[in-house]
Amino acid sequence: MIVQKYKDMLQGKSVIRQLSEFATQRGKEIGYENVFDYSLGNPSVPTPQAFTDTMIRMLQERNPMELHGYSQSLGIPSVRDKVAASLNQRFGMNYTGNHIFMTTGAAGAIAHAVRCVTEPGDEVLTFAPYFPEYAPYINLTGAVLKVVPADTESFQINFEAFEQMLTEKVMAVLINTPNNPSGIVYSTQTIQELARIMRDKEMQYGHDIFLISDEPYREIVFAGVDSPYPSKFYDNTLSCYSFSKSLSLPGERIGYVAVNQACTDADIISVMCSQISRGTGHNCPPSIIQLAVAEVLDLTADLSVYETNMNLLYKELTDLGFECVKPGGTFYIFPKALEEDAVAFSEKAKKYDLVLVPSDSFGVQGYFRLAYCIDTQKVERSLEAFRKFVKAEY
Repeated sequence: MIVQKYKDMLQGKSVIRQLSEFATQRGKEIGYENVFDYSLGNPSVPTPQAFTDTMIRMLQERNPMELHGYSQSLGIPSVRDKVAASLNQRFGMNYTGNHIFMTTGAAGAIAHAVRCVTEPGDEVLTFAPYFPEYAPYINLTGAVLKVVPADTESFQINFEAFEQMLTEKVMAVLINTPNNPSGIVYSTQTIQELARIMRDKEMQYGHDIFLISDEPYREIVFAGVDSPYPSKFYDNTLSCYSFSKSLSLPGERIGYVAVNQACTDADIISVMCSQISRGTGHNCPPSIIQLAVAEVLDLTADLSVYETNMNLLYKELTDLGFECVKPGGTFYIFPKALEEDAVAFSEKAKKYDLVLVPSDSFGVQGYFRLAYCIDTQKVERSLEAFRKFVKAEY
């Protein structure tokens, strides 16, 4: 007999993926250039030339067995050392290579981090709005995801609700800053208050509460925005990173867990991750990609287009009467819909070939997400579609 819980999941297909499929099908009818597809957070800027050049050079010059053979289960030691050194230089940390575990993107990093610090039945808190895949990431480990209601005034943390929900059963808190879907960056003040409350609760309950910091958008921060490194403020932090957005490498599935040197059992958590891999089938990410990213750790793709796109959309949408907290990073914006039912709102938008994601699956009612990782010229052309949509429907 097949497992019923996975069969049941077939009825809960990702809304984002469904909308992306709709946009693709609509594109076959009218040309995809005429579909204003804001559904999927797929980076739209080219990978840095330095990464491509590195790949070519390695393929031409290095031993094929080194490039294509299995790496150690924790990742290639020289790569881990370089990741640690880069983080130390950028953020004033004290990582060593022993505190880095290479993963298949941030999803793989979270999968390992959660299993390191929770048992089945333990609770993990996250904050609305949140990435919908957090539910299977957490719940399929046997832990239970609980969602703290949003502070829709700022999309910073709703601390009153957080303190009430931070019970003795909570073993980890999962944050995402810069945030998908809101585009908001948690301020230093927010991170400091989060850390203070968590330390107080650790003392009260007599057990560790780990902070799992999901950071795939860490490098996409706009001019003048305060963007602290969470691990600087809380010892029991596991930072989960992906190069998918910073280097425009989502298909390569490469990231890491960085274990704060000051956290409980810091020297064995990476080794624990390698044992977790034995039960999840993760093993190790491709050797050639590990080696290539290690050569360009402090580079990014040209991320400036995302701020350009954000400013275009923010101005137009607010001019049209949308309420919106201005994003501080990522390539997402999260306005309030012009009616309470965000699903109905997004369905109406389809008539104008605007593909928008309703907020329900992000844990907030009455909003919608735009993933503006598309060509700026297409963003500009979409503005007239928004004008027509609002004028005709509202």
